[in-house]
Amino acid sequence: METQKSFNPATGEVVGEVPVTPVSEIAAVVARARAAQPAWQAMGISQRAARLAEAGPVMEERAEELGRLLTREQGKPLREAIAEVRSCAHGLVEEIADIVHALRPEVVEQGGSRSTIYRDPYGVCAAITPWNFPFSMPHWMLLPALVSGNACVFKPSEETPLIGQAYADILNLSLPPGVLQVVHGADAQGRALVASEIDLVAFTGSRAAGKHILAEASKRLTRVVLELGGKDPLIVLDSADVARAAKFAARSSFRNAGQVCVSTERIYVHQGVAARFVDLLREETAKLTQGPGLEPETRVGPMINAAQRDHVLGQIDRAVGQGAEVACGGAGHRELFVTPTVLTGVRHDMDIAHEETFGPVACVIEVADDDRAVELANDTPYGLGAVVFGADDERTRAVARRLTAGMIGINRGIGGGGKLPWVGARESGYGFHGSADGHRQFTQTRVISEPG
Repeated sequence: METQKSFNPATGEVVGEVPVTPVSEIAAVVARARAAQPAWQAMGISQRAARLAEAGPVMEERAEELGRLLTREQGKPLREAIAEVRSCAHGLVEEIADIVHALRPEVVEQGGSRSTIYRDPYGVCAAITPWNFPFSMPHWMLLPALVSGNACVFKPSEETPLIGQAYADILNLSLPPGVLQVVHGADAQGRALVASEIDLVAFTGSRAAGKHILAEASKRLTRVVLELGGKDPLIVLDSADVARAAKFAARSSFRNAGQVCVSTERIYVHQGVAARFVDLLREETAKLTQGPGLEPETRVGPMINAAQRDHVLGQIDRAVGQGAEVACGGAGHRELFVTPTVLTGVRHDMDIAHEETFGPVACVIEVADDDRAVELANDTPYGLGAVVFGADDERTRAVARRLTAGMIGINRGIGGGGKLPWVGARESGYGFHGSADGHRQFTQTRVISEPG
């Protein structure tokens, strides 16, 4: 049997391995899900919710163990890994309650008729999740899909199969056989799953992969929920608390080694405060200790693999070759560790101003006024998140309102979370997660009308 090894990106050691699901068996996996789904749906939403709520105490009890596995497999600092697991555990009951509330039948009486809006499961949902948040992203997809009454086929990233399997194993302690199955593998397994007899695919990953999924799904008009990354801008107005903005920029650009879909990658700073902002950003960047995630002092870990490292280093080299200057970092890279890097003198005709980096690089671009900042921030096919720092006034809010991102923060990071939609504009999203409307995307709306 073919197996898939998982490597610690900080050390190169083998963390473990899983059996690869043969592409020829994907159809049978989906068929088992199809066979298990009717009984799962027939349980009713209250019983399904109760079954799934049993996972919370298990996650909490195992949070440190699971966090350590996550760090060894993905590389992020241990405190962040444990927090990722605990956030799922602590919010589980409330999240399930929100899903149940979102899916309750609604009665509309009008014009002598009485109509009931039901939200029923599609049937079989495929969830294909990324490696950068390998515990919380399955949680975002699988929980609403399962509470809704769908059976699920889950393909975790081939980079983080062990923590993905661990998440599924916890849910499966309380689920009937066949309701949640795991497929392991890389692109071939993902393509086969999307092309199979599923009813819905939920995917988080690259824009290019999302477009392939959408094209394949169009053949059967399979429903899709796609979250496709971004090239998030930060605008720093001349009225901003520059020190606070610089602290935010360092945290946002370099968290998880920049491997976050809403990492700040482009920073547009008013000319009058640009020099001070860059100085402060250098200071904040220098405070970040880089190393293996299991070391207590580590704040920035490694890239997930050599391909991602080479992509980031290639972007830096091309930007410098095109005239950008390295304000800090840019050297001292080793193995899979890319030194947090701040580039100044970046122009919008440079590749790095448009291509997603997904690594620890912050590009600073000076602007003369608000209009230019907004124009450049919106000059992208992406539109996931954006942030504006400025005075607490209408000018700052007006700049924020003109941005084309789906989620915008003012003097803080973006929102999101279970009660708010996690939503992208333009090519960063096709559907969204979270909130009542997000939970409903895992269901088929049906309307039954009768005389009033």
